[in-house]
Amino acid sequence: MSSAFDIAKKISFSTSKSYTGIIVKLAMIATSISVAAIILTLSIVNGFQYSISNKVFSFWGHIRIESVNGRPLPQNDSLIQHLKLQNKELIQNITPFIHQSTVIGYQKEIEGVVAKGISVQEPIPFLIKESTIIDSPQHPIIISDVLARKLNIDLHKNVKLYFLNGTQVQQRSFKVKGIYHSGIDDYDQKFVMVPLIDLQQLQNNNASIPTVDGYTITLRNADNIDSIKNKIQSQLPSNWVSTTIPNYYPQIFDWIGVQNINRNVAITIMLLIAIINLVTCLFILMLERIPMIGSFSAMGASHGFIRKIFMYQASFIAWTGILTGCLVGIGLSLLQLKFGWIQLDESAYFVKTLPIKIVPLQIIGVMLGTAVISYISFLLPTLWVKRISPASAIRFD
Repeated sequence: MSSAFDIAKKISFSTSKSYTGIIVKLAMIATSISVAAIILTLSIVNGFQYSISNKVFSFWGHIRIESVNGRPLPQNDSLIQHLKLQNKELIQNITPFIHQSTVIGYQKEIEGVVAKGISVQEPIPFLIKESTIIDSPQHPIIISDVLARKLNIDLHKNVKLYFLNGTQVQQRSFKVKGIYHSGIDDYDQKFVMVPLIDLQQLQNNNASIPTVDGYTITLRNADNIDSIKNKIQSQLPSNWVSTTIPNYYPQIFDWIGVQNINRNVAITIMLLIAIINLVTCLFILMLERIPMIGSFSAMGASHGFIRKIFMYQASFIAWTGILTGCLVGIGLSLLQLKFGWIQLDESAYFVKTLPIKIVPLQIIGVMLGTAVISYISFLLPTLWVKRISPASAIRFD
């Protein structure tokens, strides 16, 4: 007698009965669609989570250091340098910042904004336009494209910022040296970036020690951001406190976290569809082969041998569907990644193009996980073989 594998291969690809081939093809197609949908779901959710969190981290860093009571901190460069040396494998950069409410004016237009004072060595995130003229203005400013359109401002234009200092309004003139676009409306409509020293001069007046609102820490890897934050906190003075950026902006990161729930629900539904489809297909194939089952039983084949035949047959169907689904899912993901055909409402999703991030380990997990669940599901219908009588099976029509 031929092996169970050879028999399963022969009956799986047999064309003697056309409806059997149709059933097998439908099962393969349904399985491949489910697997492709799972891979696309994972790639899209990964893309959303990475793109949006990376935008927030690019703008604010990963961890913020401030005083416990919210008052300005003395600019302690030696302490910051020591902190960087103590955690050089974790920390990429530490930069001071100041936030100052102000009003920006250009010609007859004004708008309330927040001036974000940053170090001149700090890279400007999300720049879409930058001055190429080397004139080194004393007071450069970076504004968003939203403010540029609203106030009709372009590069090299001089704008005025009005600061409330005590009971007096102080005016400073700045020259637009760059325009940024983050895609997050709350940032683009609210923040302009100016040199830190300009805001320090406004706040400190004749103070001997300059102050800052706090420090921004950019990490090399944000996977263990909470444990890193705790380690940094243990090295800070008692009146300094470190806080992760996800805790500062929970509304954005909670929305990112909700995507995990949507992802899990979608994957569960797709897996159920694939398993129900495969099990139903296997039952139909077994019903069609009842005379064959009776013949094998009459010739002395064990129930285990007959079950193996159908397990192998189901494996052919499952793995063909899984591999095809992987190719389709990865292919569609790569096409979107390269060409960006699917566009989104940036005001609602914070990104213009549907983001994609392919994680190879996840794809391997989908393949193996679907296969394991399929094999477990196949055990139930194959148990039915024990209940088939050889005599009645041979007479079955």
